[in-house]
Amino acid sequence: MITLPKFIFALVMGGLMSLTITLAISFVRYSMDSKFLGSWFESWQVAYPVAIVCILLYRPFAEWVTSSLVKRLK
Repeated sequence: MITLPKFIFALVMGGLMSLTITLAISFVRYSMDSKFLGSWFESWQVAYPVAIVCILLYRPFAEWVTSSLVKRLK
């Protein structure tokens, strides 16, 4: 179930992740030329909603895998 705290977490984490990843990709692709900011913003507009959906969908699985690995390491 998606609760309000999980949704807010997805918004914040999705924003941070998508901004960082699109920044890195745009920088590698365009360096700091005139297309950089436009390309970055255009990429981020696509990546942000995708990141939010992925976090909401994958979080339960990621928590389960993390818990399983931690138990094995103990």
